[in-house]
Amino acid sequence: MAVRGVDDSSNARLIAVGLHQVPACKSFGKAALALTVSAAALTLAGTAFAQETPLPGIDVQSAQAKKSSAPKKKPQAAPVQKTANSATPPPAASEGGNQAGLIDSPYSTPAGVSVAGQSEIQTFGQTNLQDVFRSMSGVSTGDDPNNPGIAVNIRGFEGEGRVNMTIDGVRQNFRFTGHTASGFAYVDPLLLASIEVQRGSVSTAGGAGALAGTADMRTLDVDDVLKPGSNYGATVLSSWGSNGVGFSEMGAGAIRSGAISVIGAISKHDQDDYDNGLGQRVPYTDQDLISGLAKVHIQIDPEQRLSFGTVLYNNDFTANSYNQNIDSKIYTAQYSYDPIGNDFVHFRANFSGSDLTMKYGSGIDGASAAEGRKINDLGLGFTLQNTSLFDLGGIHVKSNYGYEYFHDKVDASNALDPSAGGGVNPSGNSTIRGAFSETTFSKSIFDFIVGLRYDDYNLNGHGDVTEPHIPPYLLPYLPPGYTPALPNGLSLGPYQVDKSDGGFSPKLTLAAKPVEWFQPYVTWSNSFRAPTISETLLDGTHPGSVFEPNFLPNPLLQPESQKGWEFGFNSKINNIFQSGDQFRFKGDYYTMDVDNYITAACDDFGIICTFINNQGTSKVEGVELQGTYDAGYLFAGLSYSHNHTTLPSQMDGLGLHSYLPGDLATVTGGLRFFAERLTVGARANIVSDSQKADVNVGSDGVLTYEGYTTYDLFSSYKVTDDIDVSLNVTNLTDVAYTPALSAPATGDAPVETGRGRTFLLTTKARF
Repeated sequence: MAVRGVDDSSNARLIAVGLHQVPACKSFGKAALALTVSAAALTLAGTAFAQETPLPGIDVQSAQAKKSSAPKKKPQAAPVQKTANSATPPPAASEGGNQAGLIDSPYSTPAGVSVAGQSEIQTFGQTNLQDVFRSMSGVSTGDDPNNPGIAVNIRGFEGEGRVNMTIDGVRQNFRFTGHTASGFAYVDPLLLASIEVQRGSVSTAGGAGALAGTADMRTLDVDDVLKPGSNYGATVLSSWGSNGVGFSEMGAGAIRSGAISVIGAISKHDQDDYDNGLGQRVPYTDQDLISGLAKVHIQIDPEQRLSFGTVLYNNDFTANSYNQNIDSKIYTAQYSYDPIGNDFVHFRANFSGSDLTMKYGSGIDGASAAEGRKINDLGLGFTLQNTSLFDLGGIHVKSNYGYEYFHDKVDASNALDPSAGGGVNPSGNSTIRGAFSETTFSKSIFDFIVGLRYDDYNLNGHGDVTEPHIPPYLLPYLPPGYTPALPNGLSLGPYQVDKSDGGFSPKLTLAAKPVEWFQPYVTWSNSFRAPTISETLLDGTHPGSVFEPNFLPNPLLQPESQKGWEFGFNSKINNIFQSGDQFRFKGDYYTMDVDNYITAACDDFGIICTFINNQGTSKVEGVELQGTYDAGYLFAGLSYSHNHTTLPSQMDGLGLHSYLPGDLATVTGGLRFFAERLTVGARANIVSDSQKADVNVGSDGVLTYEGYTTYDLFSSYKVTDDIDVSLNVTNLTDVAYTPALSAPATGDAPVETGRGRTFLLTTKARF
């Protein structure tokens, strides 16, 4: 690390550093070592065994109906026998579809995985996509009633890249500092086909730099639009909602001609302010969204495939006391090579770019300190990976290995006042690289999964440390001769940061299948998260405030790290009560030891604030349960989470608390009538008391939000095979509540910011 203007020797005295340090590895040769160790493990031998029941999972639609209507896939070259699912199966080139297999996949995966299909997203996520994430075990979101972005929380970890959020596999690394979640992903729920969340360490593609897990949102593709057997078609969706939801429209068209297939889609949504359960208007909750996508797939020959895509998003809304605009552009290029009859080569090359800009317009109350601000994150990345399937002696081996890279250039400026820059939001560059491998050895009833990755990062940027400002009204309360000391060994004047570090993240899983319907497993893992630009290069003063704390950088921040265990099981039983019914259930207990956890901190008088590594080891543990039952004419689902944490609290204004409520549960049940053309059901969302996200722990006053339970109704009727009409009601009993992990609303908002009773009528047609 090269840091000019910083005295490293004072770091131990002036910054709290955790007990565990991720080993610094300056040479990229250690990345190659990660792959070499995995390759050496391939010398083991034995016999392969795995059983997979290709039955669809449970969704709002009937599992049996989906089984009969799902398009059949042409089989690819396969090994003699098939392994059980690894924690993250390697992505295959596809054009979407196969919703049934997606929904069922978590119950064959020895890891904490949850998924949501298109039907669930359109039923429960059209009004608020956060409701889909919050119904998953161990998952929540940082709620901001004004900001339409998604901030995924896994097991109480959120923000600054602790959870890697992706759209079509493209990392969403946009972050800004304020009185809200520190990092959002922006996507239109009407353009989503599926969501997959993996909790815990991820040793395959997408896991680089993620401390607690990943959340991937996949947008519509060709097979999500075309009817089985059709080469062209379209999907049109129109909805109207009460309580400010208004009208939404989405249209998508796709065509397949010879070796080329194409999809295009556009969506529009104009939402007004909504009322809470007391009938009080929650101001500045409106938005004006337009989004779209386009994808092209080219089958070069039976073995090679090339794909290009773009997802566009533009939204006007009001948050953080300013009218704002988000403009996001995502670009993807993918190449796959699957030579026929060669199980050693299943190669994937993915290249991506993202360009997201947040613009600040006029202030809602005459505020102008941030007007003209623009924060741009330009991201570039690629992933190269291969999957090999083969037998060594009597052991079947499935090995996925590769390399991933992504770079973000952040530029924060102000067109109206160049001297103001991005406020406390710095400019800079961030790079994360990772070599990874995950190999599954299968013999008899056992699967042994060995994951190993080496990740390193680089941060660089510059700034100017000015003399801290002391508000005059504080002078009588300060000790005689008080002079604010610069932390972290900083000195006045310009500074330059060029910081690199890295480390290994191993993961071991042992799973067994003593009987066909039951698979217990145990996992030990280690992962780390690099400090971000916004944490390392924090700078400036609070805009527009009478009391202006001085925010200072900390180029000596160390990576966060965790070591932990997970004990879980999967259960899949068919024909349990009657012919054709399906029961799926999984559960786990996890425990994590976290070191070097990063939070903001101020001196005793609140004059100087910076990000620090907290000393000591924090404990996070919990229980997660999820399951479904589907008998065709009736269905039920359960998701439950219990969480306990000793993580230090974040500081209001430099992020929000990310503590999950102690207990979360979602219970769903429903019936199907008239040959399953009519579906009716209900859902209960149960949340225990939660820590206020925007109040510093230890402050005076109320620090918690009361727990709450809301009820939803949903129904759909298949008018014809191609036309569906649905009517949903959220918050049926009009409960007044504030969602857990909620940021304060902009403007003179009531305390309870949860949306009141809302009706949503939707018509969807396929041609």
